[in-house]
Amino acid sequence: MLIYFGIILVGAFLFQGVLGLKQIKNFSKTFHQLRVLAPVAIGKNPKKLRAGTLILVAVKDDGTIAEAQMMKGVTIFAKFKEVKALRNQNLAEIAASYDQLKQFDKLTRVCLLDAYKNYINYKVNKLKPEDFDGSVKIWSLPMVDKLKSIYYKAIGNRRKKQMN
Repeated sequence: MLIYFGIILVGAFLFQGVLGLKQIKNFSKTFHQLRVLAPVAIGKNPKKLRAGTLILVAVKDDGTIAEAQMMKGVTIFAKFKEVKALRNQNLAEIAASYDQLKQFDKLTRVCLLDAYKNYINYKVNKLKPEDFDGSVKIWSLPMVDKLKSIYYKAIGNRRKKQMN
């Protein structure tokens, strides 16, 4: 029984890895398409258990948004979708206007403001090394957190049984 559980666990992990690579390929393709148009500002709002959001905004030299693509979702099946409401808008005006920001949901607003912050840092040459940090801490991934909680719960139950 334990061997079957291990095989299923390894299979699920490999399946998630393959789909994760597919999502990374989608990101790379979308980023390249936008990079051809203009420099790209990236806004992110990562979440562990709720929908995380990532927005790529191609911003022309005058601050006008040439195109924006957003990926929002909890799973590895999330894909980029165009945000038509941002096209030909000025990124600084959107970030400064509460009325324009409130037309978007909270996750999108946070991403837009993060993209604006990164765009400003890019313009004034003050990007910090952590702005370029694309690393993933494997021990903080949701699947690993779930496995750790199951493991610790099983250990706790086993210890309770031994004490009784």
